[in-house]
Amino acid sequence: MRTTRRVAAAVLLVATVGLIIAASNSAAQERPRPRQAACSTTVRGSHATANCFNPNPRADRVQLHVECAHWWDPDMDARPVEVGPAQYVLLAERCWKEIRKAWVSHR
Repeated sequence: MRTTRRVAAAVLLVATVGLIIAASNSAAQERPRPRQAACSTTVRGSHATANCFNPNPRADRVQLHVECAHWWDPDMDARPVEVGPAQYVLLAERCWKEIRKAWVSHR
């Protein structure tokens, strides 16, 4: 009697784990992939650079924005650049003194 209960419990456990794995795989496949270029921003002193790579089949338009730390130092925006499929671009901008923050926008 005990072996049939153990076998039934083991079968139930395996079935539950199988359902959880199947549900997680289908949920991962249904997630939409981002349609933007992947960008990394680096700030060194008064210079900011952004490296962008577009792994998507459609083009993306990226623009680097720099907010300067001092009130008298004008904030800068690089010109928008189109990144085609499987293309890589490097954007650069600077302030006169320190940079408060830098980021990339997508269009």
